[in-house]
Amino acid sequence: MKASPCGIPGPLILEPTVFGDERGFFMETWNAQTFAEAGLNLQWAQDNHSHSQKGVLRGLHFQNPGPQGKLVRVSRGAVFDVVVDVRRSSKHFGEWAGVELSSSNKRMLWVPEGFAHGFLTLSDDTDFLYKCTAPYAPEAEHTIAWDDPDLAIDWPDVGCDPILSEKDRAGLPLAQSAVFE
Repeated sequence: MKASPCGIPGPLILEPTVFGDERGFFMETWNAQTFAEAGLNLQWAQDNHSHSQKGVLRGLHFQNPGPQGKLVRVSRGAVFDVVVDVRRSSKHFGEWAGVELSSSNKRMLWVPEGFAHGFLTLSDDTDFLYKCTAPYAPEAEHTIAWDDPDLAIDWPDVGCDPILSEKDRAGLPLAQSAVFE
């Protein structure tokens, strides 16, 4: 597995070794030893799977207290995946990085605790899978506005306005969010 930084310290783009032939392919999406060798000694509390049509934007979410680290990937379709540093003590506070994850590039993204996370689906019938280091706690979840001008995230144009949940429409600017100290 190859681990590469993605623009801000902490999150990592993970590219698994893929074995393919005329039958298809095989890859490990989680191996405790391989991840530990990359500096990621993780224990999982929860696995999640979301399915979305093109243009769905989910996020930017984080939990405080009870932060979650997330290992995210796409098994069908494609997304533009975004992480935002929400640790006020970090010199990279408020900085974001984005990466395309797809079933064809087979990349995964490690989202450490202390980062908000969101994604925009780039194709219909997108399946997004992620492991979490802590259980979901709705009372601790916070949503940052996907279009916060202070973040100025360069979301790709998918040919329509983003399709948002009520929770995501009600997201707050980063300056008003319950970030980590």
